[in-house]
Amino acid sequence: MAETEPLAVNVWVENRKVFLELMDGRILGFPADRFHILSRASDEELKKVRIELNGYALRWEDLDEDLTVAGVVAGKFQLPLPKAAA
Repeated sequence: MAETEPLAVNVWVENRKVFLELMDGRILGFPADRFHILSRASDEELKKVRIELNGYALRWEDLDEDLTVAGVVAGKFQLPLPKAAA
């Protein structure tokens, strides 16, 4: 069975967590505060996320921030979890 790169079909933000629905049916979420630019964004700015590149990337135009879906699924975050959440 060939492995394929994960693709997002839906994205939304709740309580500073970004949730992705993947093409294979999985839903995963991550704290926005795990990324430098997203950690400084307002709640309204975070909600303006969209799927780009046919599901391979997430884009926040107002923040000029892009994340790959594969990187998020692999857990490639820029910042550690806050101590209270660890």
